[in-house]
Amino acid sequence: MTEIHRVQIEYCTQCRWLPRAAWLAQELLTTFETELTELSLKPGTGGVFVVRVDDEVVWDRREQGFPEPTAVKRLVRDRVAPEKSLGHSDK
Repeated sequence: MTEIHRVQIEYCTQCRWLPRAAWLAQELLTTFETELTELSLKPGTGGVFVVRVDDEVVWDRREQGFPEPTAVKRLVRDRVAPEKSLGHSDK
């Protein structure tokens, strides 16, 4: 049976961060096309930009600033496919 792995990107609608969230979602879906069973974008307010994997917060803009895609890819990989190589992103 295939494991179920969900990613959620919560973004601030007031800050107009949908394009940033959608771009990050595209990067993750492209990298983990067989490992992720779901990726959702969750509208929020108050400057929120949080990435969750299986309900665990892996990135919070308030604590860590805006993520580089490679940093988020590593965090997602460590939880959903630890054996997966990210190629140049691993360097």
